[in-house]
Amino acid sequence: MEQDYIKYVRSFVGNSKVIMVVSGAIVFDKAGRILLQKRSDNGFWGFPGGFMEMGESVQETAKREVYEETGLILNSMDLFSIYSGPQYEVVYGNGDEVALVQVMFKSKDFSGTIIESEESIETRFFDIHSIPEHFLSTHKQIIEDLKSHKDGSAKLEIK
Repeated sequence: MEQDYIKYVRSFVGNSKVIMVVSGAIVFDKAGRILLQKRSDNGFWGFPGGFMEMGESVQETAKREVYEETGLILNSMDLFSIYSGPQYEVVYGNGDEVALVQVMFKSKDFSGTIIESEESIETRFFDIHSIPEHFLSTHKQIIEDLKSHKDGSAKLEIK
């Protein structure tokens, strides 16, 4: 349904800039490493997540996107932070312009096995200090915030 909503909005505004809500999760394994995916659309690494669909909460979006992209089921999550502003304005390869409101959750409580999906070239856990190059620019502040709160228990700050 998400593509239908985006197509619907784009049918009115074309490539013009629109505000879009995205939601994702920072998933920690038992060793404290973070789950990252290498995206199939642009080859960049980042956190699993995606666009919110109509009728969906940001929590539901994060859980759905993590499951679709990684195969993992998030059982419980806490709000990590919200990111927005000029540094979160993006022009996609097809010319679509967006101003993202990025809602990030954190979770250590998950089940399932990592799978590869159409949206991911590779998915695996990384030490916070060994992040791969070619990282999504809209996710770099999340990494900085994680590094400043090593245990992943950052207090909520609106960015």
